[in-house]
Amino acid sequence: MLHAQQAGIFHKTKIALVLAAACLLPSCMAANTPLQSAPDASTTETLVQKAERIHARTLVLDAHADIVLPETSKTYLASDGLSKVDPSKLRAGKVGAVVMSVAVGPGPRTKVGNAIAIEEANAKLSVAQKLASDHDEIAVATSASEMLQNRKNNHISLILGFQNARALGGDAEALDRYYNQGIRVFGLNHMGHNDFSDSSRPLYIAEKKDYEVAEEHGGLSKLGVAAIQRINALGGLIDVSQMSKAATLQTIKLSKAPVIASHSNVRALSNVSRNLSDEEIDAMGKTGGVIHVASFGAYLIDLSDPALLAAIRKVRVDHDLPEAYSYPYELYWEIPDLEKRTSFLMSMRDTIGPGSIDRMIDHIDFIVKRIGIDHVGIGTDFNHGGGVAGFNDASEAMNVTAGLVKRGYTADQIAKIWSGNFMRVFAEAERVGKTID
Repeated sequence: MLHAQQAGIFHKTKIALVLAAACLLPSCMAANTPLQSAPDASTTETLVQKAERIHARTLVLDAHADIVLPETSKTYLASDGLSKVDPSKLRAGKVGAVVMSVAVGPGPRTKVGNAIAIEEANAKLSVAQKLASDHDEIAVATSASEMLQNRKNNHISLILGFQNARALGGDAEALDRYYNQGIRVFGLNHMGHNDFSDSSRPLYIAEKKDYEVAEEHGGLSKLGVAAIQRINALGGLIDVSQMSKAATLQTIKLSKAPVIASHSNVRALSNVSRNLSDEEIDAMGKTGGVIHVASFGAYLIDLSDPALLAAIRKVRVDHDLPEAYSYPYELYWEIPDLEKRTSFLMSMRDTIGPGSIDRMIDHIDFIVKRIGIDHVGIGTDFNHGGGVAGFNDASEAMNVTAGLVKRGYTADQIAKIWSGNFMRVFAEAERVGKTID
């Protein structure tokens, strides 16, 4: 059941118009009517052919990718040294939309630290805007209806996201500035707590050789509550990825619109701190939200295997890192010697493997079985560690569709996973904003 204020929201006029428009597209026709390529298609098509046909007709959306700056580590980028979601790769993979996140990392919570965070956010926003202005096939989309119009015009939609309230400088009203520059998806957390919300990944303090407290605010602070209310009023889409469990549950309860997790996996399958617990998953389902599974190997692995846990611990100890971690690669950036750091990364990669599409779909399956097909999507975290074997950049997106077909998902279900569910909540967030004075 939905919250009282959300009851019936998915049948409102605005969303009905958006979905009606969507059905004019070939991709939506495939998602909402039986496929009609040939009477005996099911017996004559190979799995790959079927996947290619569905993929071509589907609006494929990546709900979270990072923006590349000149100083971005090459280890995060594609084999050609460029962004994993550059226009050529998006076209090659038939990806029709991507949320590019104006994300800032952890840092000092001081006036100077805030200024550095704001500078980083502004730099990434400029890069994203320039990407759209320099490429005719890229168009910024600030609504679900604009995504559909871009699709009709054969343009790739660039939706701007925001991650880490450090870039707000301690002022919830600063959200308006980012909204006015086109940002529509708002996440308050990255690694480390901030003045607005607790993170699922407490920051390691090198000077103290210990982590910050597990919880600072018990979830959202007063500033965090004000930020959630302001995002609702603006019509923005709230993103709970990387929030602490308490902050996530409080946000879901407080928000007047459904929320998303743009790049989060299932903690029951991979017990790392930034993945979502069953309680969080259930809360997302009950309020109409969408969880976008990340193609990030370190957040997909099965950490219930004692032999694997022992091997991970050995790699960490051998490279002078603490045995405790929230994910296997944690604190590699604290290794001062670059050769030793590279050795650690290679050893850990060999230990846990690159991850796989099959394992990614295991997480999708879990969410579908627990809360339904209407509550799952895909957010890669490309350019910040995302990428698994067979889906290491946007050009390989069809391989995911093939994996979904192999698992028995229909064209309609695949369309929901790739973009339909995101577009539903995107439109609903906009509608809710128009009802708030």
